[in-house]
Amino acid sequence: MKERESGLKMNTLAVHAGEPRPGPEGAVVFPIFQGTVYQTEPGTGYHEQKYIRLNSTPTQKYLHDKLAALEGAEAALGTGSGMAALTAILMSTLKPGDHFLAGDVLYGGTLDFVMHDAPRHGWTHAFVDPQAPETWAAATRPNTRLFLVETITNPLVRVPRLSEVVAFCRERGLVSVVDNTLASPVNFRPIVNGFDLAFHSATKYLNGHSDLVAGCVVGRRELVDRARITLNHYGGTLDPHAAFLLARGLKTLAIRVQAQNANALAVARFLSTHPRVAHVNYPGLETHPDHAHARALLSGFGGLLSLRVKGGADAAQRLLTRVHLPYVAPSLGGVESLITRPCITSHAGMKKEDRERIGITDDLVRVAIGIEDAGDLIEDFRQALD
Repeated sequence: MKERESGLKMNTLAVHAGEPRPGPEGAVVFPIFQGTVYQTEPGTGYHEQKYIRLNSTPTQKYLHDKLAALEGAEAALGTGSGMAALTAILMSTLKPGDHFLAGDVLYGGTLDFVMHDAPRHGWTHAFVDPQAPETWAAATRPNTRLFLVETITNPLVRVPRLSEVVAFCRERGLVSVVDNTLASPVNFRPIVNGFDLAFHSATKYLNGHSDLVAGCVVGRRELVDRARITLNHYGGTLDPHAAFLLARGLKTLAIRVQAQNANALAVARFLSTHPRVAHVNYPGLETHPDHAHARALLSGFGGLLSLRVKGGADAAQRLLTRVHLPYVAPSLGGVESLITRPCITSHAGMKKEDRERIGITDDLVRVAIGIEDAGDLIEDFRQALD
């Protein structure tokens, strides 16, 4: 399959990419190699020995091939979580005394690591507005080595100037890194678009069924290999059974994300016209500040949206109690719709004034759209708001 994969569409890639033909013992579905011990040929390097912690067993390698093909990357690496993916990248790219740039809106776990753990590694950083390329040069130092952004931010669903990030990093010799979790390779393929590395919380869209925790790194082989060696040392390995489940989830990735794209756009359009909704954040809406460049960059606008309800925090909380289909729960990317208030979940640890400064108000509601029928979701929001 490998020689033909470059010309295949995403729906076909999701099913067939990385699949060995024939499979072991003729298997159509690649099996789980759960064993920890394998015979080793003399002269095999330490990190090339087949061992689960070294991320080199048959099921792990099968997943890596599938992830790389989906992202159009030279190499890929499965990890125990999205945070294991991020930290493997940073610890394999930066050394004590290095400096890096980061977008000023980040996933909570990423932000915590940057603020509290990065200094212990001897790194310094500067937060920059990913919508303002004209400000980045002033934040760069002679020891700046890396630029970290997200494809789509959470929960305000902004789309950074990604093409400009790539150009800026190439001009200055920086490693460009993007968290592609919210877009997935269905909507954006960072490596094809010039990024050096991308990573995911595969717990979300890549798996898509809310039943495992995993992450991955994709990108240039040299950089991914360095991340794998670092991961091997720190032990953030993905178990073969979880790797098997993730590979199974990837086969339906395209049809799931395409359905979530369509559903989210339909729900966002409905909410944007409802008299009890003050504002809707979704890049598929023409009123979104990033709509023009998001439309040029993305194949779809994703399954995440947020809204502000008229009536303040009490009205926002009532909405959560009155919807019937979405579960009131954090996370995103599964087949089921989820609804939450970021001020009491993902951003609860921030001071109110800091939250409000970045747009996380008490009346903000985040909705992660699933694959249910769009009409049913719209009717559910209608009855809840009315």
